[in-house]
Amino acid sequence: MTELYPMIFNTIYTEDVWGGRNLSKFGRELPEGKRIGQSWDIADHKDGMTPIANGKFAGRNLSDLIKEFGEELVGSKFAWFAEQGKFPLLVKLLDARQNLSLQVHPDDAYAKAHLDHELGKNEMWVVLEADPSASVTLGLTEKMTAEELLESVRDGTVEDKINIIPIKRGDYICVPAGSIHALMAGAVVAEIQQNSNTTYRVYDWNRPGWDGKPRELQTELAVKVSRFDQIGLRIMPPQVIEEQGGMKREKLCVNSTFTTERIYLEPGAVFEGDCDGSTLEIWGVLEGRADVAGISLDSVRFTLLPAALGPYTIKTTDGAVLLRAYAGE
Repeated sequence: MTELYPMIFNTIYTEDVWGGRNLSKFGRELPEGKRIGQSWDIADHKDGMTPIANGKFAGRNLSDLIKEFGEELVGSKFAWFAEQGKFPLLVKLLDARQNLSLQVHPDDAYAKAHLDHELGKNEMWVVLEADPSASVTLGLTEKMTAEELLESVRDGTVEDKINIIPIKRGDYICVPAGSIHALMAGAVVAEIQQNSNTTYRVYDWNRPGWDGKPRELQTELAVKVSRFDQIGLRIMPPQVIEEQGGMKREKLCVNSTFTTERIYLEPGAVFEGDCDGSTLEIWGVLEGRADVAGISLDSVRFTLLPAALGPYTIKTTDGAVLLRAYAGE
């Protein structure tokens, strides 16, 4: 029997020039008078660590537990992370009251070669709230070279080159490392990502930062790690992989690090799972309320199930929509 148990965490917040106050609609008690762009809900990065909020390990960070429990916490599929003493994933909410910068995240190969103890960054979003005009940018409208992208930033035509996708509540967007992308104004999303905080800004909409001056760009670094094969992308329908007894599972995004699913539970429905040692699981309630392995979660809240937990049950009285993440395929 493992000493580990389902864990919840104390949220930390970041103030961002593009942020707002809408995360208060999702159960977040925001610091007064600040534009909060992000709530980090499960995080163990040098730029932010969420303390465990329940049980015998309350007050400790995940990096402490990885050193003590290793694969028992993260799973055999995340063995490399256990060896490095790093937690593999990061969970957050984003409130985009203004456009985020047009940006790129490097992949693991680049991070290992050029960044100190940092990962690449695959990520995905589920839209929790969207204004009628809300959108994301993902990829380009036409084939371009790195030099052509650089030139479009220099001459101010880059906004005509980016692929803009309208979004609505419930949509999901997969953002592989190397994607040229931005979350645009008017949306709140839940994000599952690799445990990385490296962002290279391509373009920032000629917006002033906190000091009234343009924020720094890393355009030349960005194009070195950018993908130029993502042309005209659109929202893709989810893949239904199981449906029975008032439960429906949809596969959303799959990458080399993690897989995400969305699970719908009708009132009274039950989901039976098993953390068999191969991977941790992160569960979040997006809508409704559910009991996840003994942890009562309202929307929008998350819990971490350790890899060695064993069999677990998720149940709901009134119905719920949940997000699930585990090691990639």
